Amino acid sequence: MIALPNPTKILYTEHSSENTMTATFTDHVAQKDAQNTIQLNVTKYSMMLCDALQQSHQRQYPNSGRNYSYALISGRKYHKVMQCVDGQTESVHCFIDKKTGSVYKAASIKAPAKGVRFNLLIIQEREFVLENCDWAGGYLYRNAYYQGA
Repeated sequence: MIALPNPTKILYTEHSSENTMTATFTDHVAQKDAQNTIQLNVTKYSMMLCDALQQSHQRQYPNSGRNYSYALISGRKYHKVMQCVDGQTESVHCFIDKKTGSVYKAASIKAPAKGVRFNLLIIQEREFVLENCDWAGGYLYRNAYYQGA
């Protein structure tokens, strides 16, 4: 029987043109855990944005005869915030990068516009978005009234 070394002590080497970096398996696992935590937070904040958008629509049109809601549809790289009317998806409100939390205005139903509008992982920007978002997406324009960093 072959004795294997302790898996937490296994070293792997990543080669680059400038230097050689050595890390343990536990460092790799810790990095993956941090990335997963960031992605979970992005999803949570995206759902909070959907709720805020729905509240914005209900405040502006309290007696609307139709049922408006917002859904989060996950793709390979982005979450799509979709506006739904009577249970049917109608249009894309915005795109949110799953790894970075960057919010983009929608250029089409398939792609975001160039240029990050906000980042949901930055507390100041997230609070601004959740307080000032509107169902029509006016806060996503570059000349919007956000004066943050």
